[in-house]
Amino acid sequence: MAVETIGLLAILAMFLLMVLRVPIAIAMGVPALVGIIYLKGFGTLSAAIESIVWTHSTSYALSTIPMFILMGELLFVAGITNELFTTFRAWFGRLRGGLGMATIAASAGFAAASGSSIATTGTMGVITSKEMLQAGYAKTLTGGSIVAGGTLGILIPPSTILILYGMLTGESIGKLLIAGIFPGILLTLFFILTIAISVKINPNLAPLGESSTWKERIYSLRHTVWIILLFAVVIGGMYLGWFSPTEAAGIGALGALIIALIRKKLTWRHGILVFSNTLKTTGFLFAIVLGSFVLNYFLVITRLPNLIATFITDSGLSPGVIFLLIIIMYLILGAIMDSLSMIVITIPILLPIIQGLGFDLIWFGIIIVLVVEAGLITPPVGMNCFVLNGVAPELKIEEIFKGALRFVIPILLLVTLLYFIPEIALYLPSKMF
Repeated sequence: MAVETIGLLAILAMFLLMVLRVPIAIAMGVPALVGIIYLKGFGTLSAAIESIVWTHSTSYALSTIPMFILMGELLFVAGITNELFTTFRAWFGRLRGGLGMATIAASAGFAAASGSSIATTGTMGVITSKEMLQAGYAKTLTGGSIVAGGTLGILIPPSTILILYGMLTGESIGKLLIAGIFPGILLTLFFILTIAISVKINPNLAPLGESSTWKERIYSLRHTVWIILLFAVVIGGMYLGWFSPTEAAGIGALGALIIALIRKKLTWRHGILVFSNTLKTTGFLFAIVLGSFVLNYFLVITRLPNLIATFITDSGLSPGVIFLLIIIMYLILGAIMDSLSMIVITIPILLPIIQGLGFDLIWFGIIIVLVVEAGLITPPVGMNCFVLNGVAPELKIEEIFKGALRFVIPILLLVTLLYFIPEIALYLPSKMF
């Protein structure tokens, strides 16, 4: 049997295991391990496992992930999220759909600290869902606004998905994180505009809210000081070359700890919960990362990625058509797979294709995150939608999905803009010190 056929069978076996709800790390690892044994024997497998696990589990760059997760957990305990929503409610609340707009803006603010779409969705869902429903908002707009805001968690830096993408491709994690700033701001504005257009077309989706005085609005900005200061230090420090992404993550975690202590929010019980959640999330992500590297090693042996890349580049299709096919593929995968699965499984296969087409890998990383965001809010998987349904059971899953679909449009609009104007993502990284 040809080695390429072995690689294809392993990929099919991996998808089968995922359909059977086997954890992704195991679903990736088992077919790869069996394939390596079949092709190279136990000796090669033993050497590969020892090298992969030791090299990557002790990677300095990989320590970025637990530090950013810890930063987000500490800021949540510090009560920053509630205050962000209070601030933006004062500025947007009087508008029709203003609470939805405030939810998007507050989600963007929390995304600058969490790095996780699920954490952003869950946190904002607890805070804003009841308030929007009590104000008379339609359940579809309520659910859609929250899950759309949650997607910003993996685009606005720090982003765990971009960190994983950087490790899989070998690209600069610092540049990838910085590249997400302008697209993140644009997508936030697009989401807010989507709400404004929706309530203009159908005023029954949301009522007018209470107006705040200019004094109240200005005074409310005090709630954003901590998050802006920490974001400026962490992301600004990376941009100016003062410290590496790993050092920035450590400084961010330390800064979040200081904020929590100053605000007297960090009790012993909260401290145990913070570190417990950080360890659980980190262990989950590390297992996926190590499983993906074992899979990558196997795919290199089978030469499957290079075979696919050669087939596509020799097909005569233009780069634009190939790019469109890749986007369609991710939209389809987003309906049946979670975001991490899509990234760790497809990137090793697509990497030779992207390099062969001459696409910038930093730019492509932002594109991938945007398409993954669409998958997070579309049925039947739509992880953000299920997370919101879990923390706000008064919102039925079908209502959340229905409301979320309108927010896929601005995501695809931004993907289109980035294709024709890649400088949106590449300008800031090109100016890094």
